[in-house]
Amino acid sequence: MTRLNVLLLLAVLASAMVLVHNQYESRRLFMALEAAHKEAHRLEVDHDRLQVERRAQATPLRVELIARQQLQMKTASPAITQYVSLSGKPPAAPAPVAAPSREAHP
Repeated sequence: MTRLNVLLLLAVLASAMVLVHNQYESRRLFMALEAAHKEAHRLEVDHDRLQVERRAQATPLRVELIARQQLQMKTASPAITQYVSLSGKPPAAPAPVAAPSREAHP
């Protein structure tokens, strides 16, 4: 009878140790999951902020301002346009059209 009691006691102790270990692992995994959720939320907020910044950087007025100031680009007009034909003869130049003057304001 005592052997049976000792065996049962060892079985209860072993199952208690397994239960404690499983609870510890469950809590550890839950904490890792919560950390991953927080990181995902932070990345989502960061992505939204970057999207807003990208839209702000790509406004037509800003692109035109950078093109004029940093790249020294000019608006295409008939006066500076060269026409090419397949026959090799220079095509008849169209009549010059006065382009409206547009200056970008910073």
